[in-house]
This record gives sequence, structure tokens and C-alpha cells, in this order.
Amino acid sequence: MSFQIPTKAILTPAQLEYFQTCPTHDEILAYIGVLNDAVVGKKLSADCSQSDGVTAVLGVLDTIEATAQSIPPVENAASRFGNPAFRTFYDRVSELSPSLHATLPIPADAREEVGTYLAEAWGNRTRIDYGSGMELNFLCWLMCLERLGVLQESDHTALVVRVFWRYISIMRILQSTYWLEPAGSHGVWGLDDYHFLPFLFGAAQLRGHKFIRPKAIHDAEVVEEYAKEYIYFACIQFINSIKTASLRWHSPMLDDISAVKTWDKVNSGMVKMYTAEVLGKLPVMQHFLFGSLLPYGGPAAPESENGGIPHRHAPGHLHEGWGDCCGIPVPSVFAAAESERKGGARILGEGIRRVPFD
Repeated sequence: MSFQIPTKAILTPAQLEYFQTCPTHDEILAYIGVLNDAVVGKKLSADCSQSDGVTAVLGVLDTIEATAQSIPPVENAASRFGNPAFRTFYDRVSELSPSLHATLPIPADAREEVGTYLAEAWGNRTRIDYGSGMELNFLCWLMCLERLGVLQESDHTALVVRVFWRYISIMRILQSTYWLEPAGSHGVWGLDDYHFLPFLFGAAQLRGHKFIRPKAIHDAEVVEEYAKEYIYFACIQFINSIKTASLRWHSPMLDDISAVKTWDKVNSGMVKMYTAEVLGKLPVMQHFLFGSLLPYGGPAAPESENGGIPHRHAPGHLHEGWGDCCGIPVPSVFAAAESERKGGARILGEGIRRVPFD
């Protein structure tokens, strides 16, 4: 097999439309589906099969976390946006990537292709921001490792409750240390400033639960008790720890979802929403990377007059959703919280667009 460095391919609505019909789109959704089904009724502490490949992947994440811990933020008190020290972290992870992937049983000539997804999973180096597109890169990294035989089907439960949850915990370190901005202009009005998949997998964990209902996210005692074992409640606890107002004001979508009667419906709704709002949105998917393991094979983008590929928007384009788009900066939630603790002006927003949740 000939491996290749992943590159962007989706720049126009026509290319996005093609992507939605191509095998890679369906394979991503299918992979989310098998991981989703693997954690139904499973707590974070659940006993689960864990191959040597999972252990090796966790070792890679150990190194990345240690790297973040070794690179403190630079003094940047005058700014409420991303800390430049993140770029040092990003570069260090990129430098470490060949040696990290040498610890995994994959062909040497596959390391650069696979490593690209891992490098891009931590945030955007230029904008110092993070969104669901970067989160998707981590999922793609796992997909590639499974296709190369590092991970097994029997690992699927562990990939969520051990590996993916460890990734989220490291991302929280990066977000709080480097004040990563939410990617895209409306990131603060999504499920979470940064993430989508933890809510999807978290809802799967709770499917069929005898006692806990979606509306329980409003009960502080329930959230505290169940955050240790359920990803969904851990995410709610995180949001509550940095935002003092009601979910109704800063997380209206989560507030809407809490009115859904069952976790089964929340979970199926999350999958539909991910398909439409992440995989179906040009602002997110224009940054997706295609290689030999996750191929594109669709129409090429038109070239501009000077021979370059233009950055275009469809007529009526809006800055929306969970993805990064035009680099419009939004202050980090951690920066806003720090400003509030110091008595600074609170960030207020109008025109919040709620996404229907059926």
C-alpha cells in the first residue's frame, strides 16, 4: 500500500455534497456507531478488553500530556485570546510524532500519514483555537490505527472509556493552560465551547438507565455524583465549573436537550445532529484531511486566477456550528472566567440560534 500525507480537499459546496456520498463519510459514521454501541450501559470504570495496542496508544497520550505539562503559558495578561505557548506545544508534538508512532506496530512509511491526524487533533497552530474538526482528527487517528491492525474490534469499549476520555482530559488541560479559543464564530453557542463527541458517547452510556433522566443535568447533586462514571455528566460538571449562569443562558442547546424524555432519543438525536452539523457543514469539513487510509476521490476545487485554491463560501454563508471557519476570534471561556473573577465585564451575546433537537 502506498501511504500519503493527508491534505484538504473540500472547499466548495459541490465537493461537500460529493463527500456526503463517498465511502469515507459512511465509514466515519459507521465507526462512530460501533464505538457508540460499545459503551451502552458502560461506566467509565467498567472492566473491558484492552489489547496491547490500546496500552501503546495510552502511552502516546501519556507523553503528550507530559509535554503539555512541561510547557507553561507565557505571560499574556493583556490578551483574552489564545496563549502563544500553545505553538511551542504543537511544534513539540509534531517533532515527537515519528518516535511516538515508532512505538506503535504500524509500517514505517505510514507514520507520517497517521501522525498528521494526531498532530492536528490538539488544535490549530495559527489561530490557537480548537473545535469539533480537531476532535474529528483524533477519531480519524483511531480509525487509521484500527485499519493498520494496532487496535482490535474487541477494543471498542476501551477506545471510548479509556482512550477517548483520556484525550478529552488532556484537551481540558490544553484549553485551560493555553486558553484555546473555540473554533468558529459561534462555538460558544454549541453543546460545549469545544466538543461534540463526548455528549454523543456520554448519552450512549446512559441509554436504558433505570433512574437517571436527561433532566437530571439540572440537579447539582446528581451531576456531582454521576460525573465520576458518566461522560455526559462529567461534561456538564465541567461547564458548570467555569460558567456561573444557568445552562439556559450559556448552553441553550443542552437546556433544550434536557427536556427529551429518554437517553435513547438523546443518543439517536446526537448522531443525527453530528451528521448534519459537523460532517454536513462546509466550515468544518473544509479542514478535513484525506489520505490513502481515508480517501476522497471526488471533484477537484476550481483554481483562482493566480493559480491558487480560493477560500470560498456559498451564497448566504453564515459563520455557524461547531467548526472553525474564517478565524474570527472568540475569547477563551477560561479567559472570560478569569476576567469575571477579577471583576471585568462579562461577555454577553444576543441572537443565539437554537438548533432543533428531535
